[in-house]
Amino acid sequence: MRIVVLSGGIGGAKFLAGVRAHARGLGAEVTAVVNVGDDVRMHGLQICPDLDSVMYTLGGAHDPERGWGRVGESWVVKEELAAYGAEPSWFGLGDKDTATHLVRTRMLTAGYPLSQVTAALCARWQPGVTLLPATDDRLETHVVVDVEGERKAIHFQEWWVRYRGDLPTHRFVFVGAEAARPAPGVLEAIAGADVVLVAPSNPVVSIAPILAVGAIRDAVATGPAPVVGVSPIIGDSPIRGMADKCLATVQVDVSAAGVGGLYAARSAGGILDGWLVDTSDAGVEVPGVETRAVPLWMTSEETTAQMVKDALALAGVA
Repeated sequence: MRIVVLSGGIGGAKFLAGVRAHARGLGAEVTAVVNVGDDVRMHGLQICPDLDSVMYTLGGAHDPERGWGRVGESWVVKEELAAYGAEPSWFGLGDKDTATHLVRTRMLTAGYPLSQVTAALCARWQPGVTLLPATDDRLETHVVVDVEGERKAIHFQEWWVRYRGDLPTHRFVFVGAEAARPAPGVLEAIAGADVVLVAPSNPVVSIAPILAVGAIRDAVATGPAPVVGVSPIIGDSPIRGMADKCLATVQVDVSAAGVGGLYAARSAGGILDGWLVDTSDAGVEVPGVETRAVPLWMTSEETTAQMVKDALALAGVA
């Protein structure tokens, strides 16, 4: 069996741990197509937060307490940058994490595409899945906000890390998406998949940037494999993160039904065949989409693997 997962953020990384665990029992191959809209250059280094979250989580190196970054991290470089007054002061890089960004930036500067750089980094961490950036091209999520009496677009990282999303926010813009091409292997993975899963990631800033690459959206929407999404919302709250702030900005109801409607049925021009919601949301309906209620709290790798099993059953490929 070949499983493709559209993923981003910490929630997506945790979900992929469950996908990997269940796939091992099936002898299945897993390909993760990961959001790059969060990517940003800081202090001269190219930072890929979602790719690194997946790589560190599956490689056993993530910090389970903070939920992001490296376990056992130190912050000498951050402190030294602050002593110099180097900006941006609101974005901190851990020492171990900085090493990853140094290697990535050096390889990118030498002319290697992001997909090859990612494969080289994963050779150390052995995540157990094939990790592909959605695109090798520049694609960044920017946010149109009102700040200090001025309406302007700022990078998503500044919106979230510096301002915690606490600004009058008008829209999200995926800069470069129109020209971006899928990274090598992405379309082939989707075309050859037995099932495509949409992780319980932020639908607006983790999944939408992936689908903003037109060829990827077309491949998911029209491909032969069934597509099952997992709701990132339980009741009226996100499983983690700031999906509620993002959904409010795009005027989508913060609910399993709202996000399911945002993705929409493939028969109606969307991407979904099936939609997995939490048991507390039993009875939720999305037009044209088969919906099933199961426990969605990712409290352990085992519970997450059960979610994956339920998703495959809904897709009819279990």
